Amino acid sequence: MAEVKWIKIVTDIFDDEKILLIESMPEHDAIIVIWFKLLCMAGKTNNSGVFTLNDKIAYTDEMLATIFRRPKTTVQLALKTFEQFGMIEIVDGVITIPNWGKHQSLDAYERKKERDRENKRRKRAEQKALAQKSDDVVARQSPDASTDGAKSRSLEEEGEEDKKEIRGRVEENTELPPPPLQTNYETLCRQYGKSFVDERVTRAKKYSGTTMATVAKWCEEDAAAGRTKKTKFSNFPNRDYDVSDLERKLLMS
Repeated sequence: MAEVKWIKIVTDIFDDEKILLIESMPEHDAIIVIWFKLLCMAGKTNNSGVFTLNDKIAYTDEMLATIFRRPKTTVQLALKTFEQFGMIEIVDGVITIPNWGKHQSLDAYERKKERDRENKRRKRAEQKALAQKSDDVVARQSPDASTDGAKSRSLEEEGEEDKKEIRGRVEENTELPPPPLQTNYETLCRQYGKSFVDERVTRAKKYSGTTMATVAKWCEEDAAAGRTKKTKFSNFPNRDYDVSDLERKLLMS
């Protein structure tokens, strides 16, 4: 058993008749000191008031004299006195203090220690249950990372499939724009009149790098500004021009 850190001593111990009788004896101070040493030793070993070493070897008067640092004869006198007054009993050569646990209220002490241990066990169990409950809540609120990764990949794949489907629908429903109309001299003459177009061609020769596209733009802008002059000469038959040769001349001028 674990040692007891304290022993119970009543405050009127020196009024006890046994102690009063001891005080009238020779070496009474040494005998009383040995008594208190025995009480402290019984509490330290906490072996129900039985003085044995390692629960096997009974303490002898010589051993106690060494431990208490007292003469052997004084220890022998003290033990004989204690036995006569019923303060100790020697059973089969083993020194004991009768009713040690009862007088020291060690039963109540042990019961209190057991209650304390039980309370600690119960509190630890409650704390463990709360900790497990908290872990379960966190686990439910935090889905597994691998599951998140799989869901993310699945969503990405679905998104790519949706994009492909949308692109297919757009391609099916989208008509190609008509090819751009070829811009040439003859077309411009039919649209704006030959003399009108020739004026812009003459202007274009003054600028390096001017093309028929530029002439067409000027025709469009001037016509929108109301500069087209409708005359009786505007409807003359168009002359045959080599368009490629004309563009080459415009670029070279």
